[in-house]
Amino acid sequence: MYNFNHNLIFNLRTQADIIVENSGISGLTAAEVIKSRAITGRNEIKEKKNHFIAVLLNLLKEPMLILLIVAAVIYFVTGNTSDGIFMVSSIVVVTGISLFQESRSKKALDKLRALTQPLCRVIRERKISTIPKEELVQGDYMIIEEGTSIPADGKIIQSNDFAVNESILTGESLPIEKDNTTNDKVLQGSLVTSGLAICVVTEIGSATALGKIGKTIEGIAEGETPLQKQIGSFVKKMAVAGTVVFMIIWSINFFQSYDLLGSLLKALTLAMSILPEEIPVAFATFMALGAWRLMKLGVVVKNTSTVETLGSASIICLDKTGTITENRMKLTKVFSLSTGLIHDIENEPQVHEIIAAAMWASEPIPFDPMELALHDAYQHTAATDDRGNFKMIHEYPLGGRPPMMTHVFEDINGKRIIAAKGAPEAMMEVSSLTTQEKTSIITALDQLTRAGFRVLGVGVSNFAGLQFPQEQQQLSFSFLGLVAFYDPPKENIKDVFNSFYQAGIQIKIITGDNAATTATIARQVNFRGYEKAVSGDELMNLSTDQLKKKVLEYNVFTRMFPEAKLRIVDALKANGHIVAMTGDGVNDGPALKAAHISIAMGKKGSEIAKAVSSLVLTDDDLAKMIDAIAMGRKIYGNLKKAIQYIISIHIPIILTVFIPLVLGWAYPSIFTPVHVIFLELIMGPTCSIIYENEPVEKNVMIQKPRPLTNTFFSWRELSVSIVQGLAITIGILFIYQYSRHQFNNEAVTRTMVFVTLIAANIFLTLVNRSFYYSVVTTIRYKNAMVPAIIAITAILTICFILIEPASAFFQFTTLSISQAFGAVLTGIVSVLWFEIVKLYKRRQ
Repeated sequence: MYNFNHNLIFNLRTQADIIVENSGISGLTAAEVIKSRAITGRNEIKEKKNHFIAVLLNLLKEPMLILLIVAAVIYFVTGNTSDGIFMVSSIVVVTGISLFQESRSKKALDKLRALTQPLCRVIRERKISTIPKEELVQGDYMIIEEGTSIPADGKIIQSNDFAVNESILTGESLPIEKDNTTNDKVLQGSLVTSGLAICVVTEIGSATALGKIGKTIEGIAEGETPLQKQIGSFVKKMAVAGTVVFMIIWSINFFQSYDLLGSLLKALTLAMSILPEEIPVAFATFMALGAWRLMKLGVVVKNTSTVETLGSASIICLDKTGTITENRMKLTKVFSLSTGLIHDIENEPQVHEIIAAAMWASEPIPFDPMELALHDAYQHTAATDDRGNFKMIHEYPLGGRPPMMTHVFEDINGKRIIAAKGAPEAMMEVSSLTTQEKTSIITALDQLTRAGFRVLGVGVSNFAGLQFPQEQQQLSFSFLGLVAFYDPPKENIKDVFNSFYQAGIQIKIITGDNAATTATIARQVNFRGYEKAVSGDELMNLSTDQLKKKVLEYNVFTRMFPEAKLRIVDALKANGHIVAMTGDGVNDGPALKAAHISIAMGKKGSEIAKAVSSLVLTDDDLAKMIDAIAMGRKIYGNLKKAIQYIISIHIPIILTVFIPLVLGWAYPSIFTPVHVIFLELIMGPTCSIIYENEPVEKNVMIQKPRPLTNTFFSWRELSVSIVQGLAITIGILFIYQYSRHQFNNEAVTRTMVFVTLIAANIFLTLVNRSFYYSVVTTIRYKNAMVPAIIAITAILTICFILIEPASAFFQFTTLSISQAFGAVLTGIVSVLWFEIVKLYKRRQ
């Protein structure tokens, strides 16, 4: 047994103290940092283009803005100065709204970037500091370790079992071992797959290898998501339709009147009414602000396109440790092979020897919860704390199937400790055991795992030379025993699982732990399908077709490794599922990258896991995924409501302009460009402000996930919007003809038609807040924007009719009480009929 002496020296020496002490590096002073930054700048690749100018240039390409400019020019040329000024004012307002929406989106995205900004550790003035990656300067000494992304180009000064993946730069997927001799360069963006190194920073920002590549790809636009493509395609089709109708109307009017500019104005009015320019703005706003709202819930979305996918998640793959359990490991039981018994953590010498061996097999500076628990148990049970007296001289990192790891320590007198820990099966394979001993171990292992403990095998070896075998499995080990940890399930995990099940989302557990331990924990939290499991090795032996069936039949996957996890995700995707996956370690990287929605843990997740994930749960609480999925469904539903509203309200505007012109009614120009623009200015805020602020409907999380293959504009939903639009059109044209039948003049008819459309617009906004629940229910939804926008719309309409300069400009006139009442009532009736449809749907 090792000679231990209990003391507190190790506790007083922090991780930073140990690294700085061993390296002998002082690092830069504060003055040197300032001087270096003044010469080379910040560690970032600056965008060349000005965001404001870029947005402005994009706006100038918008068809609606081009039409407004053309209309303004025609008004000024024909001497209609007041109309021209209104058009110019409209251009300013439309541009201002677009810039405001862009600004909101950009601010939300900037906040997200700030939250996901990578941190790095540097040695400065003989202390370790954690700083944002952008604050790194040339000459800094950065500390990079397993699971992190390298923040700048550098040269290795010291390293220990250090390997990196440089596939982001070279395309080579295999890890490359590096040290301070020949292969001593590290490059920004590379991922550390094992070990630790101290490097001096040689290049930062645009001067790094990644920065130089970044310059060459700066101008490449990001690919569009399926939803963006669908919306873009719809808007383009409407633009083409607007162009065709514009040419037809202009031709008809011109050949009837030979008035070139007058014909152009009438045609422009119709073209403006057809263009749904609010849709792209609404999409960008919903996605960006949705990501911002998720951030406030504790879910950081790294790419706004993920927001549209959240509502479609049909399967979520979970790691057990830290996701289902608290990741609060406590060493509770120890099985000793020499006694054949399972012991509590007490004063038996055999137990202390096993604990000590397990501690020596752990990292000297632990960060894994189990290794922290082993160090803590060693400190409380060892007679003498020898951790400060021994130095690691060789290390075999975690590897093999099942995995194990081995450390070799030596003190100044040449005394050597070789200790290993890992999966019990792995330790049994490398140890010389009798049949009776194997039976004893298997019996104890079964007893511990069935009780829900997480179990590791522990062994020691003797090796006198310095030429260590290439593989740790080549050493001869003596099996000492088993150490058992208990990691209790999270208190809220049962409710989380019930919420997933209720939302129609399947759950799969993918863990490196064994089947018995996983089944016990799964049973405790009411997990469905805990009874049967498949291991990683079994899974790898299946054909692709067999695997596709197996991943649907089983919900528990144990003894998993990176390749097996990746195969599971790919197989689930091949079955048509939208896969979300949680992960926190380096070995989760490939599967996280393959999943539709990848979720990293903010506290315990490695930098690699965070780098490849699309979502980060800031407090590691899986319950936030319920909120995120609900938010995703809400955003998608609200965006659909907004666009259906836009389609419905555009139809009566288009037909109210088109039909009198084509059929040659008494007042063919019932609406002019100024009326259409006023309506557009009302509709824009309505769809992007009101609907974006709508709360989650109470039935959203009891519906099945939306298939991602579904087109955004299904014919059924489009037909509802078209019928709503046609119903409003019938109401408006009824008022038009009624006014003519009453021998009203053009101003009265125009005013009645306009009031009807405004009333229909207001009630369409209210009715379309839900396509299932009634207005009586939705009116109680908390959305401060609804009364505000409706009040502004109503007040502006009343002002434009009653205040003389405005009414003259819009060619309105004051209505009688009966005329106003008839117009408003017709507008309401043309929309409220849909409440009967919703009532029928609810009764079904």
